Amino acid sequence: MEVERMKEGERVLSFAGTTMLSSSSSLRGLAISLFLLFFFFFSADEIMCVPDSNYTNNRRVETLKLARIERRLDKINKPAVRTIESPDGDIIDCVPRHKQPALDHPLLKNHKIQKAAPQRPRFKGDRTPINYNASDATRRAWQAWHHVGHCPKGTVPIRRSSVDDVLRAKSLFHFGKKHLGGVPLARKVDAPDVASGNGHEHAIAYTMNTEEVYGAKATINVWDPSIQVENEFSLSQIWILSGSFDGTDLNSIEAGWQVSPELYGDSRPRLFTYWTSDAYQATGCYNLLCSGFIQTNNRIAIGAAISPVSSSGSSQYDITILIWKDPIAGNWWMSLGDSSMLVGYWPAALFTHLSDRATMVEWGGEVVNTRTHGEHTSTQMGSGRFAEEGFGRASYFRNLEVVDSDNSLTTARAIATMAENSKCYDIKSFSNADWGTYFYYGGPGNNQHCP
Repeated sequence: MEVERMKEGERVLSFAGTTMLSSSSSLRGLAISLFLLFFFFFSADEIMCVPDSNYTNNRRVETLKLARIERRLDKINKPAVRTIESPDGDIIDCVPRHKQPALDHPLLKNHKIQKAAPQRPRFKGDRTPINYNASDATRRAWQAWHHVGHCPKGTVPIRRSSVDDVLRAKSLFHFGKKHLGGVPLARKVDAPDVASGNGHEHAIAYTMNTEEVYGAKATINVWDPSIQVENEFSLSQIWILSGSFDGTDLNSIEAGWQVSPELYGDSRPRLFTYWTSDAYQATGCYNLLCSGFIQTNNRIAIGAAISPVSSSGSSQYDITILIWKDPIAGNWWMSLGDSSMLVGYWPAALFTHLSDRATMVEWGGEVVNTRTHGEHTSTQMGSGRFAEEGFGRASYFRNLEVVDSDNSLTTARAIATMAENSKCYDIKSFSNADWGTYFYYGGPGNNQHCP
């Protein structure tokens, strides 16, 4: 702002608090005024460049958070001898087998990867159940990254995790873990894996007795159910269980397929594994996102997308999963496909109760219902269709089998079924000569009967 005033024949200009004399007789005053003017603008610029203290603190927090995330990712993303970019956007790193994340576990420091193939269980009976439809209506699903490359022998394929993957999680601690909200599992003896107050809902079949179990097998129909919100998921899996269902010592080994936007950043169905030795409190994780599961196969990427998938009224695709305890070395192995391609194993040292045997097996679906906007989620289970719609529309598990103490596979006959809310998701079991014991399951979630 400019202000004029007269003082003894001199013209004085005031500008932004700095005074300049217009008289030629006051050069000294003019010099001083110019110095003050320069000083003011220089100082103002310096003041403007000083960050707000809150801004500085936030940046410091973000920097520390990013550093912690990167340290965590360094433990997961091991140096690779080959990297493959899948058509679906996944990055698959081929990591030397002896440098995989599993061996970072404190209990596995001196572990030697089991080289001898485990003794595989054989079906006990007059004839092994065969495929339901000889016309190839049911086909094998596979993984998208196989179209563009493979990992060399002596390496294992590991899906690379990113900073964005971690940031989608509730916290760094929760990254790669099931969200149980700190609520203990409220389990019934005859209806396991029912969590109270945490939004998890199931449609499952399970073994009714608590006799010794050494593994389980099933062929699982693969679909791409829709997920309503990012932190919900839909999965179909096998559970191998032992321990206290109402305590903190539950041991669980799990495998199947899942759709989880929070975990993977998309809505593709993916092969997954999980384990815990303390009822999901601190131990274990999905896939290879923590140390524990030892992979031996160079063709299967745990956490990678499965393709193609089933479609309503058309071709059906499924995967066969077998999990069993090696009767010699004691480790729990997983194989994929009818040819029993070995994927890897959970060392017995990871567990307490499962270091010996299992006491229960479950097969079925699970979703998370967050009740967004006060309504039941519209996240689908299986195909999103109820069990009554049958083959080609409803999702299925077929050829349910268990492994006994003789390392033999037998049809799971003494099973029960359960769905917490059958108006949202349901299950119906059957038996025949080809599919053995099987069931249809699933549902749409929110509907007029499931508000």
